[in-house]
Amino acid sequence: MRCPFCSSEDTQVLDTRSNPDTNSIRRRRKCASCDKRFTTYEKVELRMPRLVKKDGSRTDFERDKLAGSMMVALRKRQVSTDKVDAALDRIEEKLRGTGEREVPTAKVGELVMRELSKLDKVAYIRFASVYRSFDTPDDFREAVLEVKKPRRK
Repeated sequence: MRCPFCSSEDTQVLDTRSNPDTNSIRRRRKCASCDKRFTTYEKVELRMPRLVKKDGSRTDFERDKLAGSMMVALRKRQVSTDKVDAALDRIEEKLRGTGEREVPTAKVGELVMRELSKLDKVAYIRFASVYRSFDTPDDFREAVLEVKKPRRK
């Protein structure tokens, strides 16, 4: 760590304290060159990966936009906001957990469909019909059969 007063890199840590509320660490330091003391804070930086669309363009992940598309599928369905928020949290966690800097939007769509299938089968079919661009009644029939299959644990 470089001293903010004399720019020396010869500093030592005098005291370290963690703050679980802000998920940060406070360090009291002393510069060996100028003898001045200063405080630094370390905090984990959790970044969402950028999304790569089908056409190759890139965009930032927007939780509100994702929530909006899920809410359209869940319109007039009996699913609580808390359950939707929990599903969104799981999607974000899985995206962060990939460790990738960029993720295709197709992966996000699959994660959304997986979460919707747990929340509400009708919402899942609504979302799948748009996401997979259903063209025929057979496409809907296949989605219904997919939802009816017993899930493996």
